Amino acid sequence: MSIKDNLAVVRKNIADACNRSGRDINDVTLICVSKTKPVDMIYEAIEEGEDTFGENKVQELCDKIDTINDNNIKWHLIGHLQTNKVKYIVGKNILIHSVDSLHLAEVIEAESKKKGVVSDILIEVNVAEEESKFGIKVSECEELVRKIAKFEHVRIKGLMTIAPFVDDPEDNRKYFKKLFKLLVDIKSKNIDNVIMETLSMGMTNDYEVAIEEGATMIRVGTGIFGERHYLS
Repeated sequence: MSIKDNLAVVRKNIADACNRSGRDINDVTLICVSKTKPVDMIYEAIEEGEDTFGENKVQELCDKIDTINDNNIKWHLIGHLQTNKVKYIVGKNILIHSVDSLHLAEVIEAESKKKGVVSDILIEVNVAEEESKFGIKVSECEELVRKIAKFEHVRIKGLMTIAPFVDDPEDNRKYFKKLFKLLVDIKSKNIDNVIMETLSMGMTNDYEVAIEEGATMIRVGTGIFGERHYLS
């Protein structure tokens, strides 16, 4: 199937999930995960009306931003961010999904202050506590949020998680529920400089369940662009 056909399927699935859960489709943002995919494929998605793309690696993200050079495109860094790469993306109007330590937030704060910008971030939570994944524990989240909230050049916009890869999407519902509850709990504390409005969760195999449990951003790559072929 073509990217156009794939997008049609994904959009229908989003609409159906919103209908089932009584949500407004406009409250769900589709992030087209274009990591490892050529720019030509991104252009195809843009032609079909998409304007939001996610990348895992800083170098690839920066290269694609420079190549496409379109201020209407919204870019997201969804992969792990190393502190030595922060300087390359701060100031490029990118939502960083993967902040999982005070140290990383401190580096983003320092670089943002230097460039005179405010960087929007999400806190990455390892809800399932998988050893192979980045992210903080649910129990550690509020404390980290409160510490980062004191920074003047970093703005917390919500939470993100990468759920386990499972055969049955229903197996991840409990994790999505838990992250939604965490977001609501932290939001209720009315912490200054914290806007708990974004819940980034759900990927190609489980985004419908994530939407049903409150996701405001879903990250779909294979479902749009097809299987990835990694360069060795």
